[in-house]
Amino acid sequence: MITHSQTVIIPSFRLDCGVTLSPVPVAYEMYGEMNDNASNVILVEHAFTGDAHAAGISDADGKLGWWDRMIGPGKAFDTNRYCVICSNVLAGCRGTIGPSSINPETGRPYAMSFPATTIGDMVRLQKELLDALGVERLLAVSGGSMGGMQVLEWAVSYPDRVLSAIPIASTGRHGAQQIAFNEVGRQAIMSDPDWNGGDYYGLNPPRRGLAVARMVGHITYMSDESMREKFGRRLREKASLEDEDSDVFEVESYLRHRGSQFVNRFDANSYLYITKAMDYYDLFASENLANLKESDTRFLLISYTSDWLYPSYQSLEIVNLLRSRNHDVAYVELNSNYGHDAFLVDVAQQTEVVHGFLSSVHRNREARANRAPAMREKVRR
Repeated sequence: MITHSQTVIIPSFRLDCGVTLSPVPVAYEMYGEMNDNASNVILVEHAFTGDAHAAGISDADGKLGWWDRMIGPGKAFDTNRYCVICSNVLAGCRGTIGPSSINPETGRPYAMSFPATTIGDMVRLQKELLDALGVERLLAVSGGSMGGMQVLEWAVSYPDRVLSAIPIASTGRHGAQQIAFNEVGRQAIMSDPDWNGGDYYGLNPPRRGLAVARMVGHITYMSDESMREKFGRRLREKASLEDEDSDVFEVESYLRHRGSQFVNRFDANSYLYITKAMDYYDLFASENLANLKESDTRFLLISYTSDWLYPSYQSLEIVNLLRSRNHDVAYVELNSNYGHDAFLVDVAQQTEVVHGFLSSVHRNREARANRAPAMREKVRR
């Protein structure tokens, strides 16, 4: 399946900080066909360093979408039945407005003059996108990691527009350890001599700092067991202990490779803005929680046994919060050795659970839609 990115221009958009951006391009991709009343639409939220290219092969660079194992014909998000939409988040660098975008007032990239953004801002901008596409209510909204935060924000900010919510390997708020890892990444970027206060566009970007930030982050995505199985203490062939710059251990080479790949596709300033938005998000302190009182949104939460970045107890905190408000909540903890990355790579059980949940939601929606005309006819009689 060849896919291509599309863009909707939102004329103006007001942020939580009070600043209004104008105009605001939003990049998105769509998979499957939207039905006549747009009742089969599922919004997929990407994780921190993801983008709108969630499935299929991009016509731009030939790369496979980051959740292709979950989206497509016969997969968890079955595009034979559902229309799946994924957009790049606000403050990103893959088609949606962010620090690397041109400020129309100056003709130069925003850089660090880009206003502070929140998870709430990201979700409100997605709502604007769906309004432009004619989608009034989502069959489901789903995503892992930071994507799960956006799922939860959708559920509390627009409960009347979300029939079901599926946050995976996520959290309702960062703890001290999660904030600490993000701060190490930010400091690595800002300590790079090429960062230049964020005004590095057209110059040498802070590649070394961004690569180190990615290396630190990538460690948190894996588990001790998966790293032991993948690398152990194996040495690379032809490694020379006399050469101080040589890669000795396989894990060193792997992390450096991941870091060098990352700097070619991601903007360092976006890293700073998005990690701050994640750190400040707090579902439990949200004023929008009151919106759930009249909500009939169904929830499915999934966590993984080896995920130490967003451990299962944080999903259980969300489950308890929702159940205390008498919401329909299903929770599954899946076994995996892949750590936080399990929601991306170890998807067999996840597919089964999500597929069954969505089928149930879809059946219930169709049954209610079929009952409505009969009830109206009964009232007329």
